[in-house]
Amino acid sequence: MTSPLSASPADARPIDINAWIGAYPFREVPHPDPDVLVRVLDREGFSGAWVGHLPGAFHRDPEPSNRALYAAVAPYRAVLHPAPIVRPDWPQWERTLATAKSEGAPAVRVYPAQCGMGPGHSGLAELMLACGESGIALHITVRFEDLRQRHAMDSAGDVPAATLRALARLSGSRGHLVVAGAGRELLEETHWGLTPDEQARVWYDFGWIWGPPEDHFEHLVRTVGAARLAWSSWWPLRLAQQARALVDLLPQPLRDRTPDSAFADGRSIALSALTAASS
Repeated sequence: MTSPLSASPADARPIDINAWIGAYPFREVPHPDPDVLVRVLDREGFSGAWVGHLPGAFHRDPEPSNRALYAAVAPYRAVLHPAPIVRPDWPQWERTLATAKSEGAPAVRVYPAQCGMGPGHSGLAELMLACGESGIALHITVRFEDLRQRHAMDSAGDVPAATLRALARLSGSRGHLVVAGAGRELLEETHWGLTPDEQARVWYDFGWIWGPPEDHFEHLVRTVGAARLAWSSWWPLRLAQQARALVDLLPQPLRDRTPDSAFADGRSIALSALTAASS
């Protein structure tokens, strides 16, 4: 299977770490189809994407969703890299993780809020450790929509910083954690509660960070550092141009010191996870 490390090695454009295909249960989303996503990625300057199956986030059993994901992205594997769902409270989740590895998945997704898993959930810890051994990143979505937008039936809430810190602090873990949907407050609450070694195994997509005039993104680039911030499109739930706009709106002196390659992406995170697993 094609991996994000081998696909189009001459293409230096970043690999998006957070995109989905499939329908969203709480509102209509535009063109949640793999062929459209491929065109959107090329238009917005991405060479590929880690792709999840959006409906499965709200299903009890992830296996039908994962099968649908693998089938849907199969014709586009040079660009679309599957990030299937693993529920560590579900029977035979280890087999699901093994399948993800054999399919060349750079990451697996878990949705703690939707599954009712808190900071002390033993299954999350086991999954984090298993991902570290397998060289696969663990991808957590903090939220799908802002609280002001959410449907009344969408009552799961946000993933708290305590859950993220608990996973990053696991003793002996080589696991790599990717956090999607964090704002500045949650990002800082997580990052500054970790040791430098723990911080180095956690990345945050920056699609939810405020730019001007609040300048939260500029602040995080200066303090947390661009290396901890990862490119993402959030297609089809948010504007795919958000990440590019945030980078382009940085003050020019900071922009000059922070090229696009200073930010993380799916390629750099996948390489780090594989390197850690083999060490």
